[in-house]
Amino acid sequence: MATHPFSAIEKNSLSEKIAAQVLSLIKDRHLKPGEKLPPERELAAMLQVSRASLREAFRALAAVGAIESRQGAGTYVTTNDPELVTDQLDYIISLNESTFDNLFEARRVLDTGIIAYAALRITDEELERLEEYTRLTDFEDYSAFLLADLEFHELIVRSARNPIFVSPYLASIRRLGRISRITSTPIPGLMERSLADHQAILDALRAHDPEAARVAMSKHLDSVEAMLHSVAEKETLLAPSRQPNRKP
Repeated sequence: MATHPFSAIEKNSLSEKIAAQVLSLIKDRHLKPGEKLPPERELAAMLQVSRASLREAFRALAAVGAIESRQGAGTYVTTNDPELVTDQLDYIISLNESTFDNLFEARRVLDTGIIAYAALRITDEELERLEEYTRLTDFEDYSAFLLADLEFHELIVRSARNPIFVSPYLASIRRLGRISRITSTPIPGLMERSLADHQAILDALRAHDPEAARVAMSKHLDSVEAMLHSVAEKETLLAPSRQPNRKP
């Protein structure tokens, strides 16, 4: 049997430890940018963890730009700056609701501004790829949906064709602002609401209407933020009197 650089993971805080090991392998150059990771089932067996825990780790790693899932092609290493990614991942793990509010506010500014440029510059090929994401409704689990959601939004950013928008600094803010928790616990109604919102966003992009695209993105963020706060309040992570940040 071929040797591999992965080692078995202890059972506590599995998703964090899986992510930490992948980042360590990237830092030590055992995994290089552009390299394809083993298939999910095979990698879970190597690490001796469940596939659910592996997906949680992959979601966190994708959020900070360490890996990317390419539909039908597998998962690939993308980063060449593991130190930056490690700092971001630590920040995700330590997020509380106050910092999450601030990140979501930053995401609102970025996403609604970027999509206006995307509406003017997006190509037919990119529109078709976004259409493929809106057709994905039969997800194996919640983490798979979250990864597809991340790819949908990142494709919009790339279609704006501004290298500053895809710079590591802005990318880190966007990705961190898109994370609520590392766990794969489903948020009731979020998947259905997001898929409907994505279709509205796609329709505005197809029309190459910057204002309609901005409004569609803003409505999407409104609904997501409201759901996240509702869940957080039920879990007593927020005081009952607390409300989502008001837009100016």
